Amino acid sequence: MNSSVSFVVPSLLVWLVLCLASSGALAKNAADQGHGKVSMQGSIIDTPCAIAVASREQVIDLMTIPLEQVIRDGAGPSKPFSIHLENCAFEQLIPNQQDWSHFMVTFDGPVTDGELFALHGGARGIGLEISDATGNRMQPGIASQAGLLQPGAMRLDYSLRLVGNHQKLRAGAYSTTVRFKLDYF
Repeated sequence: MNSSVSFVVPSLLVWLVLCLASSGALAKNAADQGHGKVSMQGSIIDTPCAIAVASREQVIDLMTIPLEQVIRDGAGPSKPFSIHLENCAFEQLIPNQQDWSHFMVTFDGPVTDGELFALHGGARGIGLEISDATGNRMQPGIASQAGLLQPGAMRLDYSLRLVGNHQKLRAGAYSTTVRFKLDYF
């Protein structure tokens, strides 16, 4: 009988300690009721155009390209994409500033072969080339030629394709992230 009593007492003590600990946590949670946290970030800038929400973060799938096509043609097929600008207005809100009339686009990201955007993953021997609608190749980190702003909405058309980067080709998956920036003047 003595052994069963010693078993019950420690079990009751453990149960009592757990109840006291959980009631303390409940009291703390009850004290935090009605409180919360909201994190946000952003910026206020003075620009003549807004970038359409759908254009801010695009995911472009280049599909599967046979290695033989890159060997034969030196590149894969072109894939079009666009950056949509909206609510374009030319007037500066800052006094004594010249109104906007032009823009330049800069694409930036990891570089391979000096003029192509580098890719991550198992694929080797290729880089990403971006060209504007007139066929001008966009150099990583270098602004495009100046374009003329138009009031209202604008669509900036580009294409991208995989291009050999003078290294040994190897099949595999690939990905990259390329950022773009618009400068107005």
